[in-house]
Amino acid sequence: MISFDIGASEQRLSFGDAVLVHFDRHRQTRIWHREAGGLLFARLALPTIEICAITGPRRTDRRSRYSYRPDERAEQREIDEMFRRNLHFVGCWHTHPEDIASPSLVDTQNISDCVRRSKHALNGFVMVIVGRSALPDSLFVSVCDRSSVHRLVLEAIPINSVR
Repeated sequence: MISFDIGASEQRLSFGDAVLVHFDRHRQTRIWHREAGGLLFARLALPTIEICAITGPRRTDRRSRYSYRPDERAEQREIDEMFRRNLHFVGCWHTHPEDIASPSLVDTQNISDCVRRSKHALNGFVMVIVGRSALPDSLFVSVCDRSSVHRLVLEAIPINSVR
């Protein structure tokens, strides 16, 4: 599990091991690998937001080496199903064919549009971009509101907790 501080909110965003394995499995480490992506679902146990479920990629998504377009109908079905399981949609993830991920202008516009169009009680959505390098170094993790992308900082692990 890894965690990120959410600014001055005193909250943290954590990713369970199964989610990290899913990210790792879809890194674009070969020239023929296409972008992949999906949705992130969490348990809200404030001050911790634990990402514990992940979806995608789907056969019905449109994917190429440099683009990813999700099947929006399938996404809505996933949101409805996860909500019945008491898991909340909190954002999206996708891969990039670069060692250390960074958002494109299209990524920034898409996530901001998603926040504006959605009916939710959140201040923003999580956007994770997975690069080619090893995790967690290749990850770009952010919280996005209606107009800005706020990159999150990996929480420091206390030295005496490392075994």
